[in-house]
Order: sequence, then C-alpha cells, then structure tokens
Amino acid sequence: MQNEETSYPGVETPTEALAAAAPVRKRPKPGERRVQILQALAAMLEQPGSERVTTAALAARLDVSEAALYRHFASKAQMFEGLIDFIEQSVFTLVNQILEREGATGAQQAARILTLLVQFAERNPGMTRVMVGDALVFENERLQQRMNQFFDKIEATLRQVLRGTAAADGSATPTVDAQVRAAALTAFVVGQLQRFTRSGFRRAPSEHLEATIALIV
Repeated sequence: MQNEETSYPGVETPTEALAAAAPVRKRPKPGERRVQILQALAAMLEQPGSERVTTAALAARLDVSEAALYRHFASKAQMFEGLIDFIEQSVFTLVNQILEREGATGAQQAARILTLLVQFAERNPGMTRVMVGDALVFENERLQQRMNQFFDKIEATLRQVLRGTAAADGSATPTVDAQVRAAALTAFVVGQLQRFTRSGFRRAPSEHLEATIALIV
C-alpha cells in the first residue's frame, strides 16, 4: 500500500514535553523537581556510547545531592519507570487517535502506527535506549518486562487492525495471517530502533521508511 507520511505533533522530545511542565524557579516545587530529574535522565541517555547512568552523575548534572534525588524517587528504578510512563502515555495516546479516525483501512492504520513509533524514537533518542532495553541493562528486571509488555501491546494492536484487512483480502485464516503480519511488523520496528541506538543515533530509523512500509504492510 502507499504509506501516508504523517507528522504527529504530540510526539515531543523530553525537553519539549517534560520541561513544559516545569516552570523555571530558583526553588522548584516537589512535582517540578521530579520532572527536572526525569528530563536530566533522558538527556544523559541521549549521549551515544554513554556509560550506565549513576545517581551520582545525575545528581551532579542537576547540581544537587544524591539524597535530594531520593526525596523525589525511592530508587533509580523508579526514575526509569517515570520515563517508561512517559513513553507509554505519549505513544498510546496517539495510537488511540489513529484507531479512532474514520475511513482508514487496517493497513493504513498499521502504517501510521509504525510511522508514529519511528518518529517518536527519532525525536527521543534517550527514550529509544529505554525502549530497546539498552539503557536497562543491569537495572531492575521489571523495567525490561514493562518494555516487553509495551511491544506486546503494540503487536496486539497491529493484529487487531490487520485482521479485517486479511478477511477483506479473502484469507481463509484471517486471524492467523494477521498474527503473522503483526509479529513481522513489530520485529521490523524494533529492529529499526535497535539499529538507531547501535549506530550512536547516526542511522535514522525513518531511513527509507515510506518505501519499506509500502513493501511490508
């Protein structure tokens, strides 16, 4: 199918989305300090080839003590959970908007979901490291489980929208066909994000995206 390249204005960078919630003050309120901590963590993850982020380095970046960090988050794992919350809310809010649009075929919806994921990753390199698990190595195992569940949900959504397309194409096994295609599309987008991080953010995940989607969707 012919992919429609769509820009999603809700796909923001951590600086745009997180900083918007934190007006500049000499003494930020507790909720604002939490946002500043997450913003700093996301920015540190955007450094290609950076080492594991420590609370000491994060505190130094913010010019506060480590104890000050723990007044807002019980652990570093909880800080990463804050980033995962941001990823989930940002992506699935826009996925729901795609699903609610009238007149689009299942294949068009699938293409738009793939485009959304790639755009989000490209604009949020640090978040991409969380999504593919690169930033979660040696962190709490439940963080990786949450990201696994994130992509499981993406795959389930793709399977749902593609089932109708398979049936309309005359498939004798539309559920099976949709399942196979959804798994392949999810693997494709995960691969694009992994290549993005492995290249030090030099290989844009949107490279040849429109042509590739036209071939595989």
